[in-house]
Amino acid sequence: MISLSIIFFSFFSAVALFFLSYVVYHVIIAPRFDPLRKLAGPPLNGPLHNHMSPVLDPFRSPKTHAAYVEKYGRNVRIRGLGPWDERLLPLDPVSVAHVLKNSTIYEKPWQSRRLITSLIGCGMLAAEGHVHKRQRRVATPAFSVQNMRALVPLVFSKGEELKDKWMNMSRAVKEGQVASENQNSGQVEIDVCHWISRATFDVIGLAGFDYHFNAIQNESDELFVAYKEMFEIAVSQGDGVRTVLGIYFPIINSLFPDKRAKTVHRCQETIRRVAGKLVQQKKTRIMDGEKSGSAYTGKDLLSLLLKSNIATDLPPDQRISDEDILHNINTFMFAGSDTTSLALTWALLLLAKHPDMQTRLRTELLSIVPTTPISRLSPEEIESLHNTLQNLPYLNNVCRESLRLIPPVHSSLRVATQDDEIPVSYPVHLSDGTISEQKSISVSKGSFVHVPVEAFNLDKGMWGPNAWDFDPDRWDHLSEDVLSLPGLYSNLLTFSAGPRSCIGMRFSMIEMKTFLYTLLTTFTFAETNKRIYKANVVLTRPYVSGQFKKGSQCPLIVTPLDSIATS
Repeated sequence: MISLSIIFFSFFSAVALFFLSYVVYHVIIAPRFDPLRKLAGPPLNGPLHNHMSPVLDPFRSPKTHAAYVEKYGRNVRIRGLGPWDERLLPLDPVSVAHVLKNSTIYEKPWQSRRLITSLIGCGMLAAEGHVHKRQRRVATPAFSVQNMRALVPLVFSKGEELKDKWMNMSRAVKEGQVASENQNSGQVEIDVCHWISRATFDVIGLAGFDYHFNAIQNESDELFVAYKEMFEIAVSQGDGVRTVLGIYFPIINSLFPDKRAKTVHRCQETIRRVAGKLVQQKKTRIMDGEKSGSAYTGKDLLSLLLKSNIATDLPPDQRISDEDILHNINTFMFAGSDTTSLALTWALLLLAKHPDMQTRLRTELLSIVPTTPISRLSPEEIESLHNTLQNLPYLNNVCRESLRLIPPVHSSLRVATQDDEIPVSYPVHLSDGTISEQKSISVSKGSFVHVPVEAFNLDKGMWGPNAWDFDPDRWDHLSEDVLSLPGLYSNLLTFSAGPRSCIGMRFSMIEMKTFLYTLLTTFTFAETNKRIYKANVVLTRPYVSGQFKKGSQCPLIVTPLDSIATS
């Protein structure tokens, strides 16, 4: 009779052999047959070396991408996390357009989706395939032009509230309540990144689910604290190695939770309790309105999402669950607050670095300021002001140029779900030193494609020799090469392209232009003596040199215009 120990030994030996065979195949054998190995690419300094740092670091990536194009062409092979991870870095517009257009072939890797899901749930940022298609179909009506216009007065009111808060800070300096070297002028150093983030949280709280964070006034609301802690502490300040281990072995965070895991769990419990209750309350109001014949008129995204989800023309199998609704609200919170606040922060920093352009933009904005204060305008008058604002040429150029030069999303990653041929429009440089006129590149199932958002926006071959400079006037004379670039917004990849492009682009632009209007017609912005640098920490964020541990910061000298006029 065979002993139990021999059975166990045989079983575990078989498992170990299978695991070893799997590793050997994927690490040693399969890479040798990867068609991407035929492409030219930068050299490696050892078996464990990779190209992630120069490609992902926004301080180095512009020069890195330019050097790659010059040496290896516009479709480059780069090394990912290990010898098994050969990636395609496409800098060819046709190749990138193909990848982004065919979202069923090129999905977000499961690693990225697991990380996103562990934080904000499986909303549109993490969902793929039919799940993403169903969620997108339900959410699209909420982001219509008409519904976005209805939110314009709300954005103006929060811009005014932020303006008043900064004016009070300036008065405190002027009246000697706060120590300052420039007391008489009312100049005050403000971390615009911090304050604009609070303002955009307020906006998306009201626009997203009619919830008052009141973050501009204080940071005490429990739901605000939960979202903020989860986004800032868990995401921005996470331990890279521990995060990677948690993705591949989720049980680690359950058995041995670190500070990050505990913070995320605590924040998620608050979000499920408070935001989940809001979902049920909205749902009840909508259903009660349906029964009484008096439709609920809520214009927030949650109300619109719930209404769309119960629409009679939507087949039952296309509807999404309450859990999916909550996950997408979390997605709107992240995408609608963090990315927009960073875009605004970078725009103000660029204008502070270029005072002549700031003055020119301010002059254009002041030309449309109504004689009646914003607080006393009717919703129709505010919408009329916004329509005028939308059509200001220099404001439009400044917004586009800022979003081009420093896109909040530095790059993204896709994985091929099947073997594919990616079309090319430039000659392909091969690893043997030859240049091929082939019409496509072969990609195997499981290969990663690194979509270089920033690289496309800064490509000197497309945008000209001054592509790395802040030049809003470039938008008045774009080349044919630029006009052929893929992108949801102004031939830029800032809001991505294709079926997975940013659904909230219109709302983000309403926020950006409205806040710039309100702030630049009230204050001037100048640099401090602190050096601000870019770091790719989930998004491209500003940091003060030597103060990375303090998190994102962008201090600027803010001076009220009336102080300048009377000085």
